[in-house]
Amino acid sequence: MKKKLSFLSVIFSAGMLLAACGGDDSSSSEEGSNSDGGSSDLNLVEEGKFTTASSGLYKPFNFTEGGDLTGFDIDISNALSEEMGLEPNPVTTPWETILQGLTTNRFDAIIGSMAITEEREEQVSFSDPYYYSGGVIFTKAGNTEITSEADLEGAKIGVVGQSTYDTAAQKYTDDIQYYNSDVVALQDLAIEGRLDAVITADVVGFEAQNAGLEIEMVGDPLWIEQAAVAINKEDEELLAAVNEALAAIVENGTYDEISNKWFGRNLLDVDLEGVEILK
Repeated sequence: MKKKLSFLSVIFSAGMLLAACGGDDSSSSEEGSNSDGGSSDLNLVEEGKFTTASSGLYKPFNFTEGGDLTGFDIDISNALSEEMGLEPNPVTTPWETILQGLTTNRFDAIIGSMAITEEREEQVSFSDPYYYSGGVIFTKAGNTEITSEADLEGAKIGVVGQSTYDTAAQKYTDDIQYYNSDVVALQDLAIEGRLDAVITADVVGFEAQNAGLEIEMVGDPLWIEQAAVAINKEDEELLAAVNEALAAIVENGTYDEISNKWFGRNLLDVDLEGVEILK
């Protein structure tokens, strides 16, 4: 049986979460969407602002262009902020320490393509997924030595440290080259002799291909990741508000518009049949 994710399931789960919180539903909903966002109840770093973090190095999800921070994650962050009646305040921080930054209250949430994993769930809470992406192998175009996952054994693999791709690479080799940007790793991959492979998200690799890098995807996705908004465990009201806002932008078409702007398709509309869901 095919497991096809629908927008309605996202909306329904968010609604169930709000109902489970109890209290006066109508007043809490109105408070979360008024001019000041009910921000006094959300334990925000800065009153009236939704401060969200990403690495700023993960094109096309979050990156700097012309001095401005932009990308799919940034547009989603801005849309969620608007829906909650808050001023968007996206910031950048190194990926290697981004969870530490959240748990020490340097920002309110991570909206930076962070995949849900059991290890991360021990530290923070996650919203409903706001997109699905495949973890895949890329090689230099014309490569004949790595044609499947099995060929990664002992290969020199480029990944971003502390990422799910880093964890995957460690299963195959001790020869890992670390980067702070997937894009830079893919640029090195395109240079003869630098790397044997890079493990990253399918959409990131396709974006690099479209930009002219001579790389190619090997095989099918190794897994499907669920990217979600990370929030401190004690901030239950903020988590509920984010899930409500996410359901709203999916329902009103804002999400579809943003996703199609960056990828020409809806990243929540994914066929999950026969593919491992990373957790």
